[in-house]
Amino acid sequence: MAEKILGVIGGSGLYQMDGLDITKKVTVKTPYGYPSDQIIFGNLRGKKMAFLPRHGVGHFIPPSEINFRANIFAMKKIGVEKIISVSAVGSMKEEYPPGHFVVPDQFVDRTNQRISTFFTTGMVGHVSLADPICRATSEVLYKAGQKAGATVHKDGTYICIEGPQFSTRAESNIYRQWGVDIIGMTNVTEAKLAREAGLCYATLALVTDYDCWHIEEEPVTLEAVLKIMHQNVKRAKKVINELVPLIDNVEPCCCAEAAKQAVVTEPVKVPEKLKKDLSILFD
Repeated sequence: MAEKILGVIGGSGLYQMDGLDITKKVTVKTPYGYPSDQIIFGNLRGKKMAFLPRHGVGHFIPPSEINFRANIFAMKKIGVEKIISVSAVGSMKEEYPPGHFVVPDQFVDRTNQRISTFFTTGMVGHVSLADPICRATSEVLYKAGQKAGATVHKDGTYICIEGPQFSTRAESNIYRQWGVDIIGMTNVTEAKLAREAGLCYATLALVTDYDCWHIEEEPVTLEAVLKIMHQNVKRAKKVINELVPLIDNVEPCCCAEAAKQAVVTEPVKVPEKLKKDLSILFD
């Protein structure tokens, strides 16, 4: 039986994993091109891990131009079963101040320029996204956050905007009326693709600032945000460290079977090249 691989996608500020005994770096080709950067293989506390910086090392890919399909396809291709996505977010509530962590369980998608499905012309399919996060994986991620000493909140809604601009104040106030908890620019697309790919997916959201709805006595400076971000990244690495001994003991889930009956196109109508390209995802 092949060893289970834990996939970690690092967001803003997280371009490498402390303590990861690197074994190799691999450039993975997919039907959608190449992922954001090389995938770094290694061992962390005896666990095989594959790490991918979402924006590339040095942060040169903006949210709207990330090759999400290549990133998730590559993770599936190399044998990853679970993905932990680490992401910087803004807070939409007073009770989630900068420096806190959130493990959300829901998304609202406000993106409009990206492809967020593997089902395109030639093969039509539909998966359930009622609960877009793997509950079992998010549970152990929350426990790992507590063990790492982080102030971590369980559940909540992540609203994903297109970016790279932040929200207007009017938009921010509307989103607050919707009852969302945090705001970011990447994770809903990953979650949708991970579900289609049959991968468990959970988000560790690192709050760096209040969104622009929060009118403070003094404006938030980039320097202050970067300071919080670097502190968060340091804590996030501790969380991943604490997660490793817990991750293989999660409750059984149905993520791997999510797309088993999803395809509605008659097999004879699916182009042979598409069948071959997507055979890793859909048998």
